[in-house]
Amino acid sequence: MSAHSTSESEELLVTLVKAGRTKIGYPARLLSDDGTHVTVRADWAGEGVRDFGFVRFEPGDVFTEHYWRDRWYAVKEVRAGDGTLKGWYCDITRPVVRDGATLLSEDLDLDLWVSADGSQVIRLDEDEFAESGLADRDPEAAKAATRALDELELLAKRGAFPPLT
Repeated sequence: MSAHSTSESEELLVTLVKAGRTKIGYPARLLSDDGTHVTVRADWAGEGVRDFGFVRFEPGDVFTEHYWRDRWYAVKEVRAGDGTLKGWYCDITRPVVRDGATLLSEDLDLDLWVSADGSQVIRLDEDEFAESGLADRDPEAAKAATRALDELELLAKRGAFPPLT
């Protein structure tokens, strides 16, 4: 696949799909697309504050999001409005698809949080993943998702995070 042209002002619509329906869509500025790895920057697209207990996402936060066409995850660097790194939120997804000005990412329920200093590496939503039925519907995708989560967790615990290359 050839690299798409990139321009600092090019805007994409990031669409996150879960269980066959759109979970959220938001505008993002395309930073780069080399044909395999797509990087975009977006403001916090949620409504108000989302407090997970270990991190708060809030208006003013900026996400630099990394998607791959050959990896089963997306890595989202989260910074406060003042530029302070909060950490990385990782979605386990099918490989991303770019169709023109749309970036389509299919969420497979599993997530990983890595704090800015690497002291917290937290696996998330494993119960949702088990209840999703993916293992029955698409066993290969379920295995790929579990492998991706394990790989990210291992990289984070080894201090080799984020895995952007």
